[in-house]
Amino acid sequence: MAHNHGGHCCGEEDHSHDDTELGIQYSLYKHIDTENVECLNETVDGSGKTIFKPWEDRLNKEKFVESDVDSELLINIPFTSNIKLKGLRLIGGDSDSHPNRIKLFKNRPGMTFDDVNASPDQEFELNQDSDASIEYPIM
Repeated sequence: MAHNHGGHCCGEEDHSHDDTELGIQYSLYKHIDTENVECLNETVDGSGKTIFKPWEDRLNKEKFVESDVDSELLINIPFTSNIKLKGLRLIGGDSDSHPNRIKLFKNRPGMTFDDVNASPDQEFELNQDSDASIEYPIM
């Protein structure tokens, strides 16, 4: 995944609030330039833009993205302002369609599959998560 993240992002945990309050407070959805999100290798053109949703719509699985030729997707995510990414939440599909790994490349706009052999800024092994209960911390 390129530029920054896919899925939903949240800020630091604060145990005095519940997940819903944190999700709404720290959601980066309003800072994503969704019109200019670019997804490479998607089955349906433009479907990669639709996976970014407001926190309250995160469990709606009507809009999703699938890989076309192989099991890899590359998503370039531009933001409308400077952001500090602190966490990543990703809702996957059923067990056979859930992503198992994500590579995070920060501040590298316009990446292509030719660029993904570079070392990522961070890489995650993902667990199956159908309700965004797992947050992966960004270092």
